[in-house]
Amino acid sequence: MRIVVAEDLYLLRDGMVHLIEACGHEVVATASTGPETLDALLAHRPDVSVIDVRMPPTQSDEGLRAALAARRELPGLPVLVLSQHVEQLYARELLADGSGGVGYLLKESVFDADQFIGSLERVAAGGTAMDPAVIAKLLSASPPERGLSQLTEREYEVLGLMAEGLSNQAIGRRLFLSDSAISKYTTSMFGKLRIADDDDTNRRVRAVLTYLNQP
Repeated sequence: MRIVVAEDLYLLRDGMVHLIEACGHEVVATASTGPETLDALLAHRPDVSVIDVRMPPTQSDEGLRAALAARRELPGLPVLVLSQHVEQLYARELLADGSGGVGYLLKESVFDADQFIGSLERVAAGGTAMDPAVIAKLLSASPPERGLSQLTEREYEVLGLMAEGLSNQAIGRRLFLSDSAISKYTTSMFGKLRIADDDDTNRRVRAVLTYLNQP
């Protein structure tokens, strides 16, 4: 994969670059400010980017706003936000176009290299990788959509784990259920959400975005 890394802390940025390259991927550009991030994304059109939220010049939300601006210019540009903070409004906007290729992880929740690289690969492939704390924040004050309100408690639980980026097998292990049981729950869930029988990856992304982008 061709990757852009946007992080203003030198040691963390350098560490991510070394980790990504050690795993066989290419870092095509790095950035330490919001404007540099936008320029790098538009110039290189990477397979995926890793972007911090709070960057110079004001240390507020420059990184996330750069990601949003880039996706407006290049719809579906894969972005993994890696931050210490949950910016609820901008996170919703990042999900709003419904095109997938989005991740939002809290730095404190990334425990190993495999988890980090796996999230990058999932987002690059058009999927999602969402931190449970980010999901909780996004859903904290939102009534469920009509379709979501029809889901059973177990179906809603499966969908929440799907939003974290877990496969059916991983969801089954988490809930102590068989693969066939998870498959039945997801099939029922897709029907209730009126998601057409398309390829499985596309259906999962659409279901997750419905879940995360509640009004």
